This record gives sequence, C-alpha cells and structure tokens, in this order.
Amino acid sequence: MKITIIGTGYVGLVTGACLAELGNDVFCLDVDQRKIDILNNGGIPIHEPGLEELVARNRAAGRIQFSTDVAASVAHGDVQFIAVGTPPDEDGSADLQYVLAAARNIGKYMTGFKVIVDKSTVPVGTADKVSAAVKTELATRGSDGQFSVVSNPEFLKEGAAVEDFMRPDRIVIGCDDTPQGKIAHSQMKKLYAPFNRNHERTFWMDVRSAEFTKYAANAMLATRISFMNELANLADHVGADIEAVRHGIGSDPRIGHSFLYAGCGYGGSCFPKDVQALERTAQDYGLDLLVLQAVEAVNEQQKLVLGKKIVKRFGEDLSGKHFAIWGLAFKPNTDDMRAASSRALLGELLRKGATVAVYDPVSMPEAKRVFALDFADNPALLEKIRFASNSMDALNQADALAIVTEWKAFRSPDFDKVKSLLNQPVIFDGRNLFEPAVMTEIGIEYHGIGRSVLTRT
Repeated sequence: MKITIIGTGYVGLVTGACLAELGNDVFCLDVDQRKIDILNNGGIPIHEPGLEELVARNRAAGRIQFSTDVAASVAHGDVQFIAVGTPPDEDGSADLQYVLAAARNIGKYMTGFKVIVDKSTVPVGTADKVSAAVKTELATRGSDGQFSVVSNPEFLKEGAAVEDFMRPDRIVIGCDDTPQGKIAHSQMKKLYAPFNRNHERTFWMDVRSAEFTKYAANAMLATRISFMNELANLADHVGADIEAVRHGIGSDPRIGHSFLYAGCGYGGSCFPKDVQALERTAQDYGLDLLVLQAVEAVNEQQKLVLGKKIVKRFGEDLSGKHFAIWGLAFKPNTDDMRAASSRALLGELLRKGATVAVYDPVSMPEAKRVFALDFADNPALLEKIRFASNSMDALNQADALAIVTEWKAFRSPDFDKVKSLLNQPVIFDGRNLFEPAVMTEIGIEYHGIGRSVLTRT
C-alpha cells in the first residue's frame, strides 16, 4: 500500500519505518528541513533502540523516503497518517494547530479518495475538526473530493516503540458508519492484516471512542504511578517498605504489577500533557475530573521528593556542597527530557547553592540544550553544572549521589569505587534500584522512596 506519514517525530518516524518494514511504500513528510536532511543522510533525529537500523534497511530497499514536498506527499499516499505534535497549550488543552495545518494541506492538494488517519494523540472531537478543515480547502478549490477521517491512536512506549508497533497488544481504530467510512474500514483492515494473522488484535469502534481510548489509557497509567508514589511517601512515615507492599498488592490479578513502581515522578511527552488535556476536555463540558487533578498534583510534588530528602540530610543551605546525578532523561532508552524529574531536582539543588555533576548514557546533548532554556533567566546557574564523561567521573568529590533514571548501566555499579569517589557514602535512589539492607552491609547510607524503614538506625 502507498502510505504517507505527516511528521517525522517520535510517533511518525516509528510508524513510517515499521509500515515500510511490512512492505508498504512509505513517504514521510516533515516541514523541518533539518530533520529531513538528517534522515536523508542516514541519521535519525531521535534516540530509539532499533529504529536507526530499521530506517536504514528500508531506505536501502526503497520502501521509505523523506521529503518536505507537501504536494508530493499528498499525491503519494492513499492513506495519509497525521502524526504531528500536539503540545499543551497555555490552558493545558492540546494545541491542534499542526494537526489542522496537515489537514488543510491534504485538502489543498488531494485529487482522489483519501483515508486520513489521526495518529497523533488528540482530544475527542478532533476528527470533526480535521474533516471541517479538509472540506474548507476542497470548497475553496471548488472540488467535491471524497475522504474519510479515521482515529488510530498510538500506544508506543519510548524505549520499546519498535517492538510495541511490530508486536502490538491491541490496535484501536475508529471509523464512521458512512459509505466513505466503510471504504476506510476496508483500507485500514488491509493495512493492519499482518498483525492479525495469529489472532485478532484490532478493536473497531466509533471515532470518538477511539480518540477517548488513548487519553483514558494514559490517564489510568499515570494514576497508578501517582497512587504508588503517594503510598510510598506515607510508607516513609509509618515504617513500611513500599516494595513489599507493591508485591503484596500486585499479586492480585485484578491489580497486577505494571506501573506500580514508586519513584520520583513521571515525565515525558505523553502522561503530563495527556492528563492535562483530558482535564481540559472535561472542563469544556462543565465537569471536574477530581482524580486526575490529584494525579497531576501528586506527580508535580513527587518530582521534588529527592530534593527534599537531600535538604533534610544536608540542610537548607547547600552552598559548598557538590552532588552527582545519574540519569537525566525521563526514562531509560530515550534522550527525551520533556518534563523529566531530573530538571526539577537540578533546579532545586542549584538554587540552594550546590554545584552538580550530571551523567546520562544517551541524553547529554539534549540535556545541555534543555538546561540552557531552563536557566535562561539565571545563566550563572549553568556554570554550576558539570557534564561528566561517564558515571564514575560524575561521582568525583561529590557529597552524595542522586539516581533519577533507572538505566540498566546503573543497576550494578562497583560500590567500592562509588564509595572511594564520594566524599560521603550517601545515595538518594529515586528509582529504588538497590536493596537497602545490602547498602547498609557495604557501608552506604541509603535513601530510597518509601523504604526508609529499612535504613533506620
């Protein structure tokens, strides 16, 4: 099939490369010439395990191309995927300007029937807006072109996106019950047929329900994280071990173990903005989603927990203190710094007078860019950050280590070397990577999340 992907960001590039891998002829469009140049020169603009090799293989096979030519992109694909960004607006709602711009371009240049697929995460009712934008452009041209707008939300985890796409647990597709919608249903069924050979993975529904499903899924996962984080904070006070609690409740099949890990807050491009967008949608209908308001509030406070633990241990004035931070990206296997907990911790330490050495296996270049924006109002703070060459280099002469991202490379360090490099053998573990009892045995003062009972003297 001939497929056009509009947007070569995280969702668009993964979608395009994976559909090309299945034998489709894929045209990837982006208005950012820099991204297209990177892709055409053999690179990729994001870090995602396995993606670079996938893109290279399909470029060599002639199944995927990258361009800024809008007219050519519309002419190419019978199925047009809109996979552009939907950043949060000032009021928390999803900003649809890029989605609607893509829709207008399709309407401007289309000549035959098009299936227009909303792949971006968009609020309920966006398909109607996309349809209206296309119709306006067609009317301007005096054309009666036919099309159908479909909702096909993505469920990709950063760091495992290629595997998630190629081996999906579900495929959600929303089509309308019109003659055009039935054509779209047939096209989408054909496109996703390779995923349904062993068993049916596709859930067909109306368009609005499909749009809602994506937000509902992310809101539920964010809720589980904030719920466990709130329990972890209480566990620190009542003398319980949150890891034991996690095993105890996760063994209940009605609950399960996924997304029950206590830590220093969630970040990234999805959970924060999707929770806010769902809240905003509710407000548009005169409703308050009280649970999600609490989820968001808990998460914002949780990003400050490590900083509070450090202040409790070393005092409010951190002048003259030096700390090491392992992990800057919001999660492992990505360089994504959006809403990362490391940013909140770093700001807290620097503003209280400390200096900091930071290290992340992948996101150092992106971190430098992001920190420059974070501290643009106070450039002097940037001078207090040292970007270390490796994890052990970050520890040199630090008064304590704070772990923010659970990279595998951090799970089994040489603790003797860690102790020798730190001024004091103190670790603040924001992801509960280590066992408190083991840390005590080897002489490390250990502060986890919800595990204080195991480190009391």
